[in-house]
Amino acid sequence: MNRQTFVSTLATGVAAPFVGESASAQGAPKIKNIVLVHGLFADGSSWSEVIPLLQASGFNVTSVQNPLTTFGDALAQTQRVLDRQDGPTVLVGHSFSGMIITELGIDPKVSALVYVAARAPEAGEDYAALAATFPTPPASAGVVFDGDEGRLTEDAFVRDFGGDLPLAKARALYAVQQPFHKALLTGIAQHAAWHYKPSFYAVSTEDRTIDPGLERFMAKRMGATTIELRSSHLSLISHPREIANLILQATSQ
Repeated sequence: MNRQTFVSTLATGVAAPFVGESASAQGAPKIKNIVLVHGLFADGSSWSEVIPLLQASGFNVTSVQNPLTTFGDALAQTQRVLDRQDGPTVLVGHSFSGMIITELGIDPKVSALVYVAARAPEAGEDYAALAATFPTPPASAGVVFDGDEGRLTEDAFVRDFGGDLPLAKARALYAVQQPFHKALLTGIAQHAAWHYKPSFYAVSTEDRTIDPGLERFMAKRMGATTIELRSSHLSLISHPREIANLILQATSQ
């Protein structure tokens, strides 16, 4: 697939073309299932702004509760959700869960992959080593550990993770962040499904959790259809319409 880059319509105020139209208005969708996977410092509710927009267009949507314990556990939980889908499915990952969709995207049910400010490794690649070749994002300094469990401090969460959210919203999300286990970060994807499945990527240009240059590199390497949003790492909350539209575009594959 040739890489296509689209500029966010947010700044111009032009309405996005997909969200708000019924499924019948778009024609019967080729794909009716969408599975969403969250990353670190969050839980399945982090997709709550995007889910209603997808449901309004007639799609069956499931948000995985990623346990954030080990990579194997995260894969198993997502696979269980995939197994329940009754047909072709778009698999969407935010942040760390790009690792998950990269590995599980080889499942025959998966028709397309959507990465939202997400990791997108090559098969067998050490993501930490790749990330080390780009500037260290500010959020890294805000990770603290209680034994084997890691989390972001409130200051880092508000400033570096969800910096474009209203303060009250960011603090509420901080209060429900799910700690991750150190063992999770040692996982390495053995397959890179983006070689075989249509792939889409939403770059967050103001990201302070994953370097935007790294996001662009990964999107270009996979030949993804790419949009850029002037957003923090939490574009799925601050720009849900644009993220939903990108997912809907993936359902036409």
